[in-house]
Amino acid sequence: MFGLDTGLTVLLIVALISACAFEFINGFHDTANAVATVIYTKSLKPQVAVIWSGIWNFIGVYFGGIAVAMGIVNLLPLEVLVDQNIYHNIAMILALILTAILWNTGTWYFGIPCSSSHTLIGSIFGVGIAYMFISADGSVGLNWKKVTDAGLSLMISPLIGFFMAMLMMYVFRRTIRRRRFFKEPRPDKKTPFWIRLWLIITCTSVSYSHGSNDGQKGVGLIMIILIALLPAKFALDSSKNTINMMGNIKNIDIYVNKMDTVSLGKKEIALYHDLKKNVTRLNDIVSASFGPEEIPEKNRFDVRKNILSLAKNSEKLLNCKNCKLNINEKEMNHYKKNISELKGYTEYSPWWVILMISLSLGIGTMIGWKRIVVTIGEKIGKTHLSYAQGASAEMVAASTIGISTLLGLPVSTTHVLSSGVAGSMVAQGGLGNLQFKTVKNILIAWVVTIPVTIILSGSLFLLLRWML
Repeated sequence: MFGLDTGLTVLLIVALISACAFEFINGFHDTANAVATVIYTKSLKPQVAVIWSGIWNFIGVYFGGIAVAMGIVNLLPLEVLVDQNIYHNIAMILALILTAILWNTGTWYFGIPCSSSHTLIGSIFGVGIAYMFISADGSVGLNWKKVTDAGLSLMISPLIGFFMAMLMMYVFRRTIRRRRFFKEPRPDKKTPFWIRLWLIITCTSVSYSHGSNDGQKGVGLIMIILIALLPAKFALDSSKNTINMMGNIKNIDIYVNKMDTVSLGKKEIALYHDLKKNVTRLNDIVSASFGPEEIPEKNRFDVRKNILSLAKNSEKLLNCKNCKLNINEKEMNHYKKNISELKGYTEYSPWWVILMISLSLGIGTMIGWKRIVVTIGEKIGKTHLSYAQGASAEMVAASTIGISTLLGLPVSTTHVLSSGVAGSMVAQGGLGNLQFKTVKNILIAWVVTIPVTIILSGSLFLLLRWML
C-alpha cells in the first residue's frame, strides 16, 4: 500500500484503525453532551435521541470544514512529522493514540465527563515537548502560538458556558411566563409540543456543533498519521494544479522584493531573509513541475515546510508595528490573499478521511451513552433537570462550539455543556443546588487531563522511540 513494505503497511492500517477507535470512543464518551437534556426532559426516548444525535454528529464532521483539523496538525512542529527514521514517526503516532484512548476510556468507565479535546491536545503537547528535549540543539518545539490559542480556548470556554447559561436562565424568566417551563418533567404528563420541538432543535445543534469541532480533531489526527508516514503522498493536495501555485509564488516574490528593509531591526531582518529563502526554494522546486504529482516525492514535504514557514514568517513580519515595509493596504491584502491560497495546498483532507471519522463518531455516539448521561442529568444538580435548564445549557453549548469552529479553535463540548448545566442549576437554586462531589470530579478531570496526558504521551513517545 502506497509503496510501503508489508510491516509498515500493517502499522499504517493499525494506526488508522486506532484513530477511528479514538473517534468512536469520543462519540460514546461525549454523547451525553447532546442527549442528556432531551432524555431527562422526556422530549425524546433514549434510543431515538442517540440515533438522532449520531446522525447529526456525522453530518457535522462531513460538512463542518477542516479549520479545527488543520489547527490540530499545526500544533506539532514540522520536524516531528517527518523524521529520517520512519519508525520514530510510528512511535509518535502510537504515543498520541494510546494516550488518548486510555484516558478517554478510563474517564468514561468512571462516568466522569472528561474532554476528548483536552486529551488529544495534551497528548500532542507531550510528544512535542519530548521531541524538543531530544532534538539535536533543543530548538525544535511546539507551535507555541497555536498552543496558546488552543489552551486559552479550552480554559475559557467552560467559564463562558457557566455564566452564559446563568444569563440565559435570567432571560427566560423575564420573557417566558409559562411556569411549567421552569419545572422538572412530570411522569404523568406529556411534554408540551413547543418545548419538545425547542429541545430537539437544541439537541440537534449541539450534535452538529460537536461533530464539526470534536470530529475535526479526528480528521487532524489521521492527517498527522498520513503526513508522518506518507509525506510524498499527503504533504500536498494533489488535486490542485501547480500552475496556480506558481502564480502565487511569483506574486509573493514581487512583494517581498518590494519591501523596504531600512526600518527593520535584527530580528525582522532575519525574518525577511528567511522569507526570501522560502520563496526561492519554492520557486526552484515548483517551476520545474507541471502539477503536484510532478513534484519529486523527496521534495513534496520540503514544499509543504516552506509554504508553512513562509506563512509564519510573513505573519510575524507584517505584525511588526514599527516596520515600514513600503507596501500599501491594497498590496498588503493581495499579499495576504496569495499566502492564504498557497496554504490551501497544505490545509486539506481527502474525502475518505472525513468519511471515516464521520462514521466512527456517528456510530460511537449511538453506543455507550448511559454512564455520562446519568452524570449530566442527575449528578450535577440536586434537582431534576428542568426544561429551561436543558434549553439554556444546550443553546449556550451549541453557540459557543459553533463560533469556536468558525475561528478554527478546539473546545471541549463536554465541559462547555456540563458547565452550562451547572450554571443553570445555580441560576435556579443557588450554589446549594449543586452536587459538589460531582462538580469536584469534573473540575479535577478538567485540571489534570492535560498534565497527565502530556506526561503519559511524552513518556510513551520516548519509550517507543527507544524500542523501535
